[in-house]
Amino acid sequence: MRTLVVIPTYNERENIEKVISLIFGLGLDIDVLVVDDGSPDGTGDIVEAVQENDSRVHLIRREAKMGLGTAYVRGFKFAIANNYDLVFEMDADLSHDPNDIPRFLKEIPDHDLVIGSRYVNGVSVVNWPLTRLILSYCASLYTRTITGIPVKDPTGGFKCFRIEVLKAIDLDQIRSGGYSFQIEMNYKAWKKGFRIKEIPIIFTDRTGGSSKMSKKIVREAIVMVWKLPIKNLFGK
Repeated sequence: MRTLVVIPTYNERENIEKVISLIFGLGLDIDVLVVDDGSPDGTGDIVEAVQENDSRVHLIRREAKMGLGTAYVRGFKFAIANNYDLVFEMDADLSHDPNDIPRFLKEIPDHDLVIGSRYVNGVSVVNWPLTRLILSYCASLYTRTITGIPVKDPTGGFKCFRIEVLKAIDLDQIRSGGYSFQIEMNYKAWKKGFRIKEIPIIFTDRTGGSSKMSKKIVREAIVMVWKLPIKNLFGK
């Protein structure tokens, strides 16, 4: 099955080449698409240099920082247009271990969406400050309580979709720009009856570059959790 890993980037020059190398080091038939939001640190230039020597690497350059959600939507549309069968979401900062990819591929034949979960077997997070861990875990509980979604890590960003899921969701109606994008995509896939599977992963906080988390992203997620069930009541 044709597989694409979509990696959004903004100022990830310290990590992006290593991530791509680790993915290809698995020896699997996988392509990589980097969606770069005009990184001032030259991340896009690094990817372009790699791309010149490897046709499995694709690059979409955007002029400015436009958000995680819109980057993934752009990548999903690329995957649909180019007839991929499976699409991964993955961070560029090495918090998601490329060596877990084969575990996703093992589960996807029997499921439509496989989510790498930090909380399916207790808590599997390394090097996060306690305050951020509490925020993330409580956000997961809050999301499940309000939406009813049967996913223990609804904000996790390491996942694999069958292309049929992405085709079934109206990507032009996805409004989330930050981490609430993950909640929105999971919720819509669940409501459409797709089979969802969580597998445990160990999430390791970045060692290079800086986090993109902000108060605005947190506020957006809080509001999105209420919007989703309300819109669903009205068939939207």
